[in-house]
Amino acid sequence: MTTTSNDDYYIPEPSRWPLIGAATVFTLLFGVVLWLNSWVAGPWIMLAGAASLAFLFKGWFGDVIKENLSGSYNGQVDSSFRQGMFWFITSEVFFFLTFFGCLYYLRNITLPYLGGEGYLATSNILWEGWTYTWPPLQLPDATNYVEAKEAMGPGGIPLWNTIILLSSGGTLTWAHWALKKDDNKQLVLGLATTILLGVIFFILQAVEYGHAYAEMDLTLESGIYGSTFYLLTGFHGFHVTVGAIMLMVILGRAMKNHFSSHNHFAFEAVAWYWHFVDVVWIGLYILVYWL
Repeated sequence: MTTTSNDDYYIPEPSRWPLIGAATVFTLLFGVVLWLNSWVAGPWIMLAGAASLAFLFKGWFGDVIKENLSGSYNGQVDSSFRQGMFWFITSEVFFFLTFFGCLYYLRNITLPYLGGEGYLATSNILWEGWTYTWPPLQLPDATNYVEAKEAMGPGGIPLWNTIILLSSGGTLTWAHWALKKDDNKQLVLGLATTILLGVIFFILQAVEYGHAYAEMDLTLESGIYGSTFYLLTGFHGFHVTVGAIMLMVILGRAMKNHFSSHNHFAFEAVAWYWHFVDVVWIGLYILVYWL
């Protein structure tokens, strides 16, 4: 039975959501695997999994919101939520650290070694006359690879996106300040502005990708430089998209006055996530675009 005493840890009644979640993840990944192996049904199965995932999020988080609004949660539950979000963001930190570590290993160990530099190196391992530079725009096989005309620089869209994303961190802090003051109007305005900046960031990144493909010949087939560029910036763009969706949900709840200065962990959790995305972008901007 459900425990509602403020002295006890809240235990919800048995739920169907974990079972639906397991089936959803299996369907989604199964569809992706079939799609990658050129099965006709693959994309449709993947879309079914994605639709099921949206249904899962709406239903499960909807139940959590109802439980919170009913007053079922106490300080112990709040502490559990905070610990869960902390460890989730920690896992995301190591996720991106892995990518940064791969980039470092490629740029400072693997490619210099293959290019004949360093005490372990042997010259011309890859092909005759190749010397290491970053990014490696000269490729050995123009048939199977596409040589990028130039590297993506730190100016232009990347610089504007840096300004936009850092500004979104400021507008979200403004919204948090308003929430602590129980100023719901300013809270909604701050959240809406943050979401708008996130959407602009996403649109500009799409424009950047289009320019890179069409005019710079910087594609996924442009050797290790193209692969690492799209892997790092693409995964970050995915996190921006997820964060913007989460902020939209929080905005909808703020418009319904779900939050108060003493009860707003959902807002704080999304704010932590968004600030994490901001910090990761600074690292990306320096390591991918600037250096």
